Amino acid sequence: MAKFYVNEEIIMSRYRGPRLRVVRRLGDLPGLTRKSARRAYPPGQHGQNRRKRSEYAVRLEEKQKLLYNYGLCERQLLRYVKKARRAAGSTGQVLLQLLEMRLDNTVFRLGMAPTIPSARQLVNHGHVTVNGKVVSIASYQCKPGEVISVKEKEKSKEMVKTNLQYPGLANIPSHLEFDKNKLVGKVNGVVEREWVALQINELLVVEYYSRQA
Repeated sequence: MAKFYVNEEIIMSRYRGPRLRVVRRLGDLPGLTRKSARRAYPPGQHGQNRRKRSEYAVRLEEKQKLLYNYGLCERQLLRYVKKARRAAGSTGQVLLQLLEMRLDNTVFRLGMAPTIPSARQLVNHGHVTVNGKVVSIASYQCKPGEVISVKEKEKSKEMVKTNLQYPGLANIPSHLEFDKNKLVGKVNGVVEREWVALQINELLVVEYYSRQA
């Protein structure tokens, strides 16, 4: 069961609670929901009289943006951070690339689903193929040259066609292409930092885990 505390870092599993509550606290999370909070202040009794945040709180919130936007649990994100540290280049940028190149996020960025949770459901239920084979693992890392398409079943195609009418984001990032008539997408490269839709300071996330070590 997911645990959500406004000021504490207790996220034991993937969050399934009220999404707008999270958006009000952390800001716009395009992967989590298409809805925008009408109230600009955090939820709770003291939401409008928020104290100045500590450096720890700022780093914690940046980390939580990744958790909620990409639908991860703490253990998964920590695993991605460790993997990013071992890779060449900026740890923060590599971390974002790893998250953006997940299959569920790629399906979302292609417009095949309105949110990442919806895209994850499509993948988990076997509606998505990679290079012609069904892949039901949402965390699958997409690679340049791979073809992402919809399973050759009428139900699968109808679901995606409906989703394409209401995409979560207006533009497909430059590393992807998608044929709406054939319902076929292609990964042409690795996502560039400027195409990451989430407003995030990834360096603060790296610092957060450095201080936890």
